[in-house]
Amino acid sequence: MEKMLGASNTTLLVAILALIAATLISYPFADQFTMPQQIGAHLGILFFAIMVKLSYIARLVCLKALGRPVH
Repeated sequence: MEKMLGASNTTLLVAILALIAATLISYPFADQFTMPQQIGAHLGILFFAIMVKLSYIARLVCLKALGRPVH
């Protein structure tokens, strides 16, 4: 369960960073990217938001199974 907790923490961090990058590409810096890249970034926003949610749920499940406080 410790390995799964570490994996979910890592996935959560990567998903948050990727979500931030996709949001930056989609909106404030959109004029610096091609249309296919912008479309990919918009799809990335959906995908990475889902990954944030799933990895956070996995993190909570691991913490509960290990008997650690769940905030």
